[in-house]
Parts: sequence; C-alpha cells; structure tokens
Amino acid sequence: MQTANYLRLEAFRATPLVTEPFQHLIVPGFIGPAALAAINADYPNISSSGSFPVDQVSFGPAFQTLLDELESDEFRAAFEEKFGIDLSGRPTVTTVRGRCDGGDGKIHTDSTSKIITVLIYTNETWDRAGGRLRLLRSAHDLNDIIVEVPPVSGTMLAFKRSDNSWHGHEPFAGERRVIQFNWLTSQGNRQIAMLRHHTSASFKRVLQMILPGRA
Repeated sequence: MQTANYLRLEAFRATPLVTEPFQHLIVPGFIGPAALAAINADYPNISSSGSFPVDQVSFGPAFQTLLDELESDEFRAAFEEKFGIDLSGRPTVTTVRGRCDGGDGKIHTDSTSKIITVLIYTNETWDRAGGRLRLLRSAHDLNDIIVEVPPVSGTMLAFKRSDNSWHGHEPFAGERRVIQFNWLTSQGNRQIAMLRHHTSASFKRVLQMILPGRA
C-alpha cells in the first residue's frame, strides 16, 4: 500500500505511551490542516447518529486516501512498535460517524473483540461542553477523568482495549465527525461486528425515511 501522506506518523512515534490505568496516547494534529480540509471536503454525508461501516457510505477520493493509509503496513508497524504487540494478520474494521444524539457517550470499555481502538476527529472547531471524550478511572463516574479529548482538528486518540479502558462523554446532539479504526481478535469477530453495523445502518435509513429528522 502507499506511503502515508495524510497521517503524521512521526508525531505518533514521538508521543509517549501512557500505561496507567490502561495503555493510551493522544496525538493532537495527527492530521495536518491541509489534509484535514481535503478529508472534510470528501467526508461522507451522514444525516443520522450511529456508526456506519465505510462500505455503507459514499465519500470522495481524499477520504479514500485516508482509509488506505489506515490499512497500510506502515501504520500497522507504528502501532506494533508503540504498543509492543504483533498485529500482523489481525483483521481490521473502519467505521465513521457524522452525528451524535443525546443518548451517545455512555461509559463503556469497548467489546472484547477489539485489540486496539483508534479514533480520529475531523471537526474543525469544538466549543461545546458535551461530546468531548473522557478516558475514565471507573465505570460509574463520568467526572473521574484521566484526560478529556476535544474531538477537533485531526486529533487522534488510541488505546488498547482492556477490562478497565473506560471512556464516555457528556451528552451532545449534532454534528460530530469521527473515524474509528480497530484491530480485532479474529475474522469471526470482524464478521459479527460488520453484521451488527450493517444492520444498524439499514435500520437507521428506514427510520429516517419513515420519520425524517428523527433518526
């Protein structure tokens, strides 16, 4: 696959991995301003909340370039080195969000099928109180914060999924763009994840046709 052009892997490599209470790191400006503008111009037009598999949405060539870089050997090797883990042969899945509703952001750890979660935020600005992802110390307190991540300006957050990789955010309803990329434990789990996302995407489209503006 092609050498990365949009993703600032040098910034990723230079960012220390935080190991407690679970492994994570945050890279502001992981996508630079010019690349971010190109990606946003070609970003999928998503009018409802929820995560959509990238094969279920339409987008332009700059967004495809981003997807290609996420699947590149260089990207995988950088994460293997940073997290000290062998990801060769592990299946991947990429989903995209365009909007939040008030029910999003509940505290969770991600499913056990995920090895590493990568979140890339492409919103150009963010002045809202809600919608800022919080890494948390517990499952029950949204204010027991390790760090809060504004979903803005090409910021990337990555973490290794564990039984205590708690995260969530204060409620927000409106446009909130984020790309999620995961390495998964097995191909079977990838098929389950894709089926779940495809079913959800189809349901949301039907609901939007029946109740415009409510899905």
